[in-house]
Amino acid sequence: MGSLLSRLYVGNGAFDIVGKRKRWYTTSAIILLICIGSMVFQGFNLGIDFKGGTKVQMAAVSATSAPIEVGSVEAAFKSALGQEPAAVQKVGSGDSASIQIRSSALDTAQVLKLKTELATKLNPKGGQGSISDSAVSASWGGEITQQAVIALIVFFIAVVLFLALYFELHMAIAALVAVFHDVVITAGVYSLIGFEVTPATVIGLLTILGFSLYDTVVVFDKVKENTRGLLGLTRRTYAEAANLALNQTLMRSINTSLIALLPVIGLLIVGVVVLGVGTLQDLALVQLTGMFVGALSSIFIATPVLVDLKNRDPKYKAQAKRVETRRAKGVSAAAASESEIESSDDEVLDADLRREKAMAAAASVPSRTAKSADVRRGRPSGKKQR
Repeated sequence: MGSLLSRLYVGNGAFDIVGKRKRWYTTSAIILLICIGSMVFQGFNLGIDFKGGTKVQMAAVSATSAPIEVGSVEAAFKSALGQEPAAVQKVGSGDSASIQIRSSALDTAQVLKLKTELATKLNPKGGQGSISDSAVSASWGGEITQQAVIALIVFFIAVVLFLALYFELHMAIAALVAVFHDVVITAGVYSLIGFEVTPATVIGLLTILGFSLYDTVVVFDKVKENTRGLLGLTRRTYAEAANLALNQTLMRSINTSLIALLPVIGLLIVGVVVLGVGTLQDLALVQLTGMFVGALSSIFIATPVLVDLKNRDPKYKAQAKRVETRRAKGVSAAAASESEIESSDDEVLDADLRREKAMAAAASVPSRTAKSADVRRGRPSGKKQR
């Protein structure tokens, strides 16, 4: 664990993210296909703001100040109309808490019957007169969606222009691919799990685009710095320089994502647990999903796509070949040098062996010389004299 954190903080290119881009592409393609299939065949769980319906609201406490449970409201609704409500939520806390009931469109007789049932069985504070109802038009949700789509198109155009002018066209295209990836997967998650889609969901979807783009721009800025003057060099390829930029900004991306997710998680907890405000829940839920996906796409999708686009450029293809040629020459030179070193070592070893033999031979000469000297001096040589 310590080694992993050390590699993250050092950012010296230890993680080969770009080199394994086919793995990330395959994983993303599978997820995208699942999400698109779910959106096409299963569709979305649209709220009454999109389908139209009726909203009924009453106090969350009874006339005796006892709390009214959501389950009791659902049971009373089914008893009165013979169907399940679309959603029942407790909103707010304390004396100001209320319960909102959302359902498909109800006529006047059905609304009156429901109010009577709620007043009789649950006895909310204020009696039947305090129970309010309102019709929700489907056109309002449609207008919100239409405006959101227009805003999305304008956003994409602005992104292309900005990145093409500040960076280059290839970076603009790669960023758009990453943002499109985020939108499709976030929407697909809503379709798969069955989260209710409300106008707040659509608005929240637009907010995650800025976060995803911000993280991508930070990485691209480092890529631009690392690849400045690269065509005239043979030290590394564009893919290697981009991978180094990813490693250098990886810890920053992780920290930024974690810090950005904390307030969103807080908003989700406050919206659901404390206040019970459905709008906050819808907004926080889509932001939580989108930010997580956006953080991943800025690392594993945007830069790898940029590298593939660059590798199609003849100039960068030629530069990559020059790098490979230089490295091949370096390997050959290293092998030759190693061979020379081994040959030199063998020669030294042979010389040492010859020297040792000569020393051994020289060591035996004095003994023979001493024996001859003894004979000349008349000393016994070891043979019997007659």
